[in-house]
Amino acid sequence: MQNKSELRQLLLTARNAISAEKKLLWDKQLGEKIMAWWSIHRVHTIGVYWTMRGEPDLNAAYATLTELGVQLALPVVVSDNAPLKFYPWTPGDAVIKDRYGAAVPAKLHTELLPQALLIPCVGFNPQRFRLGYGGGFYDRTLALLPRPQTIGVAYANAETTFAADLYDVALDMVMTPSTTF
Repeated sequence: MQNKSELRQLLLTARNAISAEKKLLWDKQLGEKIMAWWSIHRVHTIGVYWTMRGEPDLNAAYATLTELGVQLALPVVVSDNAPLKFYPWTPGDAVIKDRYGAAVPAKLHTELLPQALLIPCVGFNPQRFRLGYGGGFYDRTLALLPRPQTIGVAYANAETTFAADLYDVALDMVMTPSTTF
């Protein structure tokens, strides 16, 4: 079995090879699934992510959630070995790039504790463990209590096999355009 670093590179290469047309379709399908999930769960605060490195683009769903009164929040890395913190964000608000290239709110107001998190996955396994970019930020965040509901978001070609490490935390569910795990 290959190591996570090699697997991550293979998955990123496969994600980057997806055609623009297919990504648009899959992003729309993912957005519809997220809205269907929300229509059942009706959480008031959701931690979301700023699309980067070919991740699924959920901006249309973010706009709809905002129109429905949901408070969105973007994650912020506060230090290398700390959990993420989430700060309010609404589509259209000013953002700045952090050292990892992720957009964060330009003004950090009061920290929020989201009821649910949409978490991008470079890869995931059938046990719903996530392979991210290797920083461990989401695992440290998910180890905290109270833990928000967690939804991994990925394209179907991100499903793979790997052994979870001791510190890895399984997600509650993973959504792809065609399947929910």
